[in-house]
Amino acid sequence: MKNYIALFEENGKGGYGVVFPDFPGCISAGKTYEEAVRMAHEALSLHTEGEKKLPKPRTLEQIKKTWEDWKEWEKDGNFVVVYIALLPFTMKNKRVNIVLNEGLLARIDAVAKNRSEFITKAVEKILGINT
Repeated sequence: MKNYIALFEENGKGGYGVVFPDFPGCISAGKTYEEAVRMAHEALSLHTEGEKKLPKPRTLEQIKKTWEDWKEWEKDGNFVVVYIALLPFTMKNKRVNIVLNEGLLARIDAVAKNRSEFITKAVEKILGINT
């Protein structure tokens, strides 16, 4: 798993904007810092989907020396540097075996017709994503 630098900046309205120096055009935002982090992961995954060759992640020192927008960011100074892991984004389902407490499984069966769909929706809600 590769980690890329993301720059988070407060947008003045209580939200956060995110840019990835290693991926021109890959931007994201969120109303809260937590949402901005989730959206940054999603943006990076979608931006790189289908790419055969990804750039090697640059260090902050390399970005300072080679990223054309660095001077503007440095001048403003209102940002934080966050490492974002490149997680695969896929719509393909994969069969897995999991172990659940019998009581929990009975509760799922009482309210859902499809266990996999129920568990998927619960995980998406907890992670704040929608596949």
